[in-house]
Amino acid sequence: MVGVAGWVASLDGMIGIESEITAGLVRDLLRDQHPDLAELPLREVEGGWGNQMWRLGDELAVRIQRMDIDPDHQLNERRWLPLLAPRLPLPIPVPVRSGAPSERFPKMWTVMTWVAGLPLDQGSITRGEDAADTLAAFLRAPHVAPPADAPVARDGRGAHPKDSTNGFNHFFDSVGADAIGSNAADVRAVWDDAVAAPAWEGPPVWVHGDLHPANVVVADGTLAGVVDFGDLFAGDPALDLAAAWVLLPAGAAARFFAAYAEADEATVRRARGLAALKSLS
Repeated sequence: MVGVAGWVASLDGMIGIESEITAGLVRDLLRDQHPDLAELPLREVEGGWGNQMWRLGDELAVRIQRMDIDPDHQLNERRWLPLLAPRLPLPIPVPVRSGAPSERFPKMWTVMTWVAGLPLDQGSITRGEDAADTLAAFLRAPHVAPPADAPVARDGRGAHPKDSTNGFNHFFDSVGADAIGSNAADVRAVWDDAVAAPAWEGPPVWVHGDLHPANVVVADGTLAGVVDFGDLFAGDPALDLAAAWVLLPAGAAARFFAAYAEADEATVRRARGLAALKSLS
């Protein structure tokens, strides 16, 4: 989870800087830089905030900066996803062509492989046990020590929950205990327990960094792929393990952690708190 001060600052900085992106613009960019792809069928994909996606033919997509102004996100994907993809048990987008900023469009864009499925925020998981096992296998694979030059967390992302206490309080108060309902005290207790949990003492591992329902796709009632690795970095696995509560149906977290089999008690406690923070924010 991004440090809340950095998250709010980045949000404020992005407001009002959206570039108008049309099918005509995307096709012109392709004609300028990758003319062999320019006449493939092109259609906008619903969703996306920092980046917009356009389906390109049957097997490709154009990922183009919209609100995002940081080139490092796409540069990280270009650098690391081709190396990570072969070791992951679910499909992820793999960059195949690079689009450079130009007079026509001053931001970055990348042609990537298309990951088939429906984003979870537009679909559902009906096979909870299978999804728990699938997510556990997917996260176990990258949760290993990365190369020495792997990207590191920025803006407080992946910090210990205690460093985001002000942010938790802000979001908790903004939503309001009445809106949260009878679980408000339990949510607060989960957060307090995460704050008290020991910090990660192991070596940094690859962390996706932004697992939420818009960044995974589902098919046949279970997880079918993971997208948007712009926040990939080396850090505490608890940030990814929060997905056990953020993505999976209620009651599936225990199955997930049994399958993952590598999280100690402190990591689970931090992950639960980070899940509460992500859900509130």
